[in-house]
Amino acid sequence: MTAEAHRYEVTESTLAYEGRIISVRRDQVRMPEGDVSQRDVVVHPGAVGVVALDDGGRVVMVHQYRHPVGGPLWELPAGILDVPGEPASVAAARELAEEAGLRADRYDLLVDVWSSPGMTDEAYRVFLARDLHEIPAAERYVPQHEEAEMGLARIDLDEAVARVLRGEITNAMAVVGLLATVRARTADFAGLRPLDAPWPARPAHRG
Repeated sequence: MTAEAHRYEVTESTLAYEGRIISVRRDQVRMPEGDVSQRDVVVHPGAVGVVALDDGGRVVMVHQYRHPVGGPLWELPAGILDVPGEPASVAAARELAEEAGLRADRYDLLVDVWSSPGMTDEAYRVFLARDLHEIPAAERYVPQHEEAEMGLARIDLDEAVARVLRGEITNAMAVVGLLATVRARTADFAGLRPLDAPWPARPAHRG
């Protein structure tokens, strides 16, 4: 029997933990051979990220402390989908404004990703932003917590990809977004999906 032919019925589901952003759901799932096996799922609201590409071919990267890995990582401007019903593209524009102090006149949908489908329902959508311009200092968001010490840099896209391959940029969203941007550039960014393209993977439990 193939995996596609079997219906993985959830016979029981309980909430094992609930935190500020994530929770852990404990499911009992019927397997193809008939027995029931436990699967723990990290429930996540989903996220968005932005590859902001300027007129000089440089990408905007942030350098942010990440407590689970015990140090800072080079990342894309990004954030969770924590406003119910908000379009992902609107959330992405807000994150670009808050983390990089930038607005963009053009957005395209770049790529959709399951972050780690063996243990979480987290999905994220990455956008390509172009035609960038600075937000006046008086109108900028005032960062808090880890973001208060966030670094900001513009890195040539090819150099950023080289850093990925050297193991210097290891944040998964950044790796995927940068490589997807290079691939899209080879086609002169033709064929990218519209901002409101269907996203069935977007977690439905929040927004």
